[in-house]
Parts: sequence; C-alpha cells; structure tokens
Amino acid sequence: QVQLVESGGGLVQSGGSLRLSCAASGVILSIESMGWYRQAAGKQRELVALITNGGTTKYADSVKGRFSISRDDAKNTLYLQMNSLKPEDTAVFYCNAYIRTDWTTGSNVYWGQGTQVTVSS
Repeated sequence: QVQLVESGGGLVQSGGSLRLSCAASGVILSIESMGWYRQAAGKQRELVALITNGGTTKYADSVKGRFSISRDDAKNTLYLQMNSLKPEDTAVFYCNAYIRTDWTTGSNVYWGQGTQVTVSS
C-alpha cells in the first residue's frame, strides 16, 4: 500500500511564500515522474509542475519563474517552493507520483489527499 501525504499548505498574503511537501511511503521500488496539480473552486484540476526521475522539470506558464519543483529520492519526497504568491494561486494542491511497487508490473499513479493554499489580497 502506497500513500502520498502532502503538507505545508496554509493562508498567506499576496507576495508571500509557501513550501509544499509530499512524502511517499509504503512498498516502493522506484518512483518515476512526480508532479503537483491544483484545483481551484469551480475549476478543473490543472498541472502546476512536474519532475522526472532524471530531474527534467516542466511548469505551467502561470507559475514559471515563481514556483520551483524538486525531489529528494532518498526521502521519497517531492517539494514545491512557491514564491510571489497571488490570490489566483488559491486552490487545493495535490501531488501525484508514478510508483513501481514490484518488478513484474509497470508503475501505477498515486495521488495525495490535497492541501489547501489560500492567498489573500
């Protein structure tokens, strides 16, 4: 059983910073790509940033230059450093990861439960 647990969300003023973490636990043989998504009220979930196991990153245009994704494979943990936050960044942030739990099958995608980020103006 694999679990992803996010932390670090909260309330911050416009222009402030937050750092989200997502820790994976359970029987994990390898983690491939990992990513952060967000879902604002009344909107569809969207990709914020992703990082491959080789370290290649991709960002949504709306967060380029403000957010930075990173991972610590020794700790099976994903991070999202968010700077210069704006009210429009307010959303529930979810992490996901493609994780292999045995050598006979491919990886499966797992999702965290989400953490609320609220940016006040």
